[in-house]
Amino acid sequence: MMPLSAPSAFQPSLTAPACIGVFDSGVGGLSVLRALHQQLPAAPLLYVADSAHAPYGERSDAFVIERSQHVAQHLLAEGAVGIVIACNTATAAAAQQLRARWPDVLIVGVEPGLKPAVAASRSGRIGVLATPGTLASEKFRKLLHAQPAGVSVLSFALRSMSIALH
Repeated sequence: MMPLSAPSAFQPSLTAPACIGVFDSGVGGLSVLRALHQQLPAAPLLYVADSAHAPYGERSDAFVIERSQHVAQHLLAEGAVGIVIACNTATAAAAQQLRARWPDVLIVGVEPGLKPAVAASRSGRIGVLATPGTLASEKFRKLLHAQPAGVSVLSFALRSMSIALH
């Protein structure tokens, strides 16, 4: 990960090519980066894994908003013309603020895939594994309420995850 400086204003690098900026609080967003590359193979992509501050899902909304703005500002300064928030928690907490701060920048977020999970379910029962921040968000509550009658959603909060490699 590149160190993130805090430029005082959005000043795109004159030498950096236009790119799509992607960020997550860790490495989970690499699957989003891979999917973007498959769909847009010629598009330059710039990825920031803010793993020094991971996981966002156990942090306050104010913290997630501040970090998301900081990372987005860095991506824009490096030439990003659009930003993909590859983190459910950051999308829920900060997407609106990022869009308000940079109204001329396309900002796309991710969210738990309840609708496709429900569509694929034979029983109408699905499980969601997400961070406490995602599950407590207004965005997630709206997703739950948008599901058809008779659908049962079981939500499980994941605390800090560590991966042991053997």
